[in-house]
Amino acid sequence: MQWIKDFKAFALKGNVMDLAIGVIIGASFGKIISSLVGDVLMPFLGLILGRINLSTLSITLKQAEGETPALLLSYGKFLQTIIDFVIIAFCVFLIISLLQRMKKKEKEIVKAPPAPSEEVVLLGEIRDLLKKGS
Repeated sequence: MQWIKDFKAFALKGNVMDLAIGVIIGASFGKIISSLVGDVLMPFLGLILGRINLSTLSITLKQAEGETPALLLSYGKFLQTIIDFVIIAFCVFLIISLLQRMKKKEKEIVKAPPAPSEEVVLLGEIRDLLKKGS
């Protein structure tokens, strides 16, 4: 029964929960991008290419016989999936680069030394005057 406690501790850790939330959001984001590509971009691309519906592009490997449907190599759907991937990869790249810039700015802010207090500045001036006087 120890393994149940260990699994429960593992599953309820913050990292696992964050990962689960990320997967759910990522899946939803993927559906949005697929719809954007399939329903918005591909019709425009097909129009530009001469009124071609790219998702229906295929090569017939074997003709239909009787009730057996034709065997198709649907390369148009594959092209659409590649476009989906490129857009998702680009969006992930933008998000990661934005996060890296934000972290870099945070580090720069933290690295900047605090300005010396008025007392420290005054003591420094007194020290410098004493050095000149001796």
